[in-house]
Amino acid sequence: MSRNRSPRALTRLFAVTTATVAAVALLPSAASAAPPAAEASDGRSQSPYVQTHVPTLVARATLSADHLEPGPASGALASPANGRTGPWDGQVIPGFSAMLDNGDGTFWAQPDNGFGSKGNSEDFLLRNYLVRPAWQTADGGEGAIQIERFISYNDRNGVLDFPIVNDGTDERLLTGADFDIESVVRAKDGSFWVGEEFGPFLLHFDADGTLLEKPYSLDGAKSPQNPYLQPGETPRVRASRGFEAMAASTNGRYLYPVVEGSYADDADLRRREILEFDTRAGQYTGRTWSYQTDQEANVIGDAFTVRNNVLILIERDDFEGEQAVTKRVYEVDLRRADAEGYLEKSLVLDALRIANPHGIGAGDGYGTGEIFSLPVQSFETVVQLKDGSLLIGNDNNYPGNDARIPGTPDDTEFAIIDLDKTKIQPSTVSLIGHRGASGSRPEHTLAAYETAIVQCADYIEPDVVSTKDGVLVARHENEISGTTDVATRPEFAARQTTKLIDGTSITGWFTEDFTFAELRTLRAKERLPQVRPGNTAFDGLYLIPTLDEVMDLARHSVSCDGRPVGVYPETKHPSYFDAIGLSLEEPLVAALQANGLDHAQAPVILQSFEVSNLKDLDALTDVTLAQLVSSSGRPYDFTLAGDTRTYQDLVTPAGLAEVATYADGVGLEKSVMIPRTAAGTLGTPTSVTADAHAAGLSVHGWTFRAENQFLPAEFRSSADPAAYGDLAGELQVYIDQGMDGVFSDHPGIAAVTIDTVTLES
Repeated sequence: MSRNRSPRALTRLFAVTTATVAAVALLPSAASAAPPAAEASDGRSQSPYVQTHVPTLVARATLSADHLEPGPASGALASPANGRTGPWDGQVIPGFSAMLDNGDGTFWAQPDNGFGSKGNSEDFLLRNYLVRPAWQTADGGEGAIQIERFISYNDRNGVLDFPIVNDGTDERLLTGADFDIESVVRAKDGSFWVGEEFGPFLLHFDADGTLLEKPYSLDGAKSPQNPYLQPGETPRVRASRGFEAMAASTNGRYLYPVVEGSYADDADLRRREILEFDTRAGQYTGRTWSYQTDQEANVIGDAFTVRNNVLILIERDDFEGEQAVTKRVYEVDLRRADAEGYLEKSLVLDALRIANPHGIGAGDGYGTGEIFSLPVQSFETVVQLKDGSLLIGNDNNYPGNDARIPGTPDDTEFAIIDLDKTKIQPSTVSLIGHRGASGSRPEHTLAAYETAIVQCADYIEPDVVSTKDGVLVARHENEISGTTDVATRPEFAARQTTKLIDGTSITGWFTEDFTFAELRTLRAKERLPQVRPGNTAFDGLYLIPTLDEVMDLARHSVSCDGRPVGVYPETKHPSYFDAIGLSLEEPLVAALQANGLDHAQAPVILQSFEVSNLKDLDALTDVTLAQLVSSSGRPYDFTLAGDTRTYQDLVTPAGLAEVATYADGVGLEKSVMIPRTAAGTLGTPTSVTADAHAAGLSVHGWTFRAENQFLPAEFRSSADPAAYGDLAGELQVYIDQGMDGVFSDHPGIAAVTIDTVTLES
């Protein structure tokens, strides 16, 4: 790869590595500076440069998934996977769940309980390995993890008062059937404090691995595997959701174990609790903090103290490979909480978007290209090194995970990520991920939105509808048979009905007939399977997200340009929802307020095809508003009011001047800007873009898609309607006409095109 690309161009490269379209080969190759731009009419800063982190891979090392260490055979009851069946003639290393930096090039690296449960891990010995990575860097290197020695965790002093696997031996070596160790902190005296999940317990071992004290229990919170659980007692900690993560205060006195999942009795399934334990007193202090995950199913994978009261935490989902959504490192300050009592979190690293200018690890499978990612299921290790860089790593759940190469067990990986700041020149053309990256993932899922962010979208766009109990969710329409699996659910068969929506009779299942809890049981699917068959591989995986979750994802994300990712909600059928008592405007503004986004400078644009609800929103909030305009028909609230004006009337100079009294921009169907000829090619541009600018309105165009059937005839690659054509070519024509923003199903392609056009101009 050329090394003279600008930082801005470098961050766009994911678009090339994921879009797989010949048209995307246009890459900005020079760091030429465009003239400073003025403040954008959409409220986003257009300053010429932004200081931001561009996470960059600087070193990597791996340990073979099939590596065995001395010891008895292991894995007799492990689930076979990826062509591997136990038992194995030695001790498997199933990745590492926690690490400690020794400052001399070595690390203590601790696996978990082995094979995932009490029942299948009694032949797995709990150990802590001293490892020395031989890093692969830009200058070369072996790229291997060397095992130097290990300590075996044991109860040779007979501290435990419940049965263990090796009860009858002198060494009383501990196994994965006794404890599920997941996190580790080293005390100043060299002893190890270990967080585990079966209790959940805090375990204190000496420097040689011998248990020093009886396990410290979490009062009032046991897991189903807790050996002290009484008959009839209800576990409060969910199975395998104990102390996956733990940090320590800088002076070493306090431990901060984190409950990996929500408590079973917590109404908020996104809440994770951080506790404080006093190692001197040997008890919990009673101080706790609440952390909110991006999604209900996300877990906390690791924690590390970077300075007094400030922790970094891994938040991850359970998906791997191209299915992965959340593999992130967030920073929290225990002294700072939001209005709802949750710790304020800021993004440190999205492990699905790491620059790899030196090609480290290239060819090792999915996510090892010019943009590196760690798309493993169990992203469970983060350590801040002395120079401020991050070491990240994985538990590979041997032999089950195959994120890199399907059918081949994942190796154990360590990667060092540089977080130095750099200056980036933001783009002057906004890129909106239309329903997320809906060309790559099923639309209106957090997977689609995260993919859009990784592909350099400036905004993500949720269409907003309401449930029966007034929860705003992201769906293209309130009729959901095309975007969820509702039609296959016999328990909801009776909900099928026919309704009149904006004057059109529609038969199906509708969000307003479901409570949010019911809707949450459904899973998303691809809306256009004939057009995008590749997206059907993700059918049935993802939840229907709430608007709040979409806003959370956006405000906790950073664009490739180094700015906060914006959110661009569209209110769907607002007059209809008003008529059934489920008004969209008030809860939408309430969601903005709850997320700290209800102000004029917020990276938010609210849009609608109707006019009256935009006027209502103009009175309720100061965020940017956009009037959507179709190439035919009229706003449905005009129809209800007997107003004979059409969308064509809205884009006359007089109509645009009126729009400017309540909105800040227009979202134009692209044929309104440049009509198609009878032959299907682009015709003569209209004056609407210039007229809108004259009225003080920004212009965003929709919708730009890569498939031939959506492209003008001169940009099609073949007669195959689903094949990709020259989206970049079409986009260049519209950007040259002065369009300020782009709605695209394929933000990866659009990002590179925008950079190419704006840098050249």
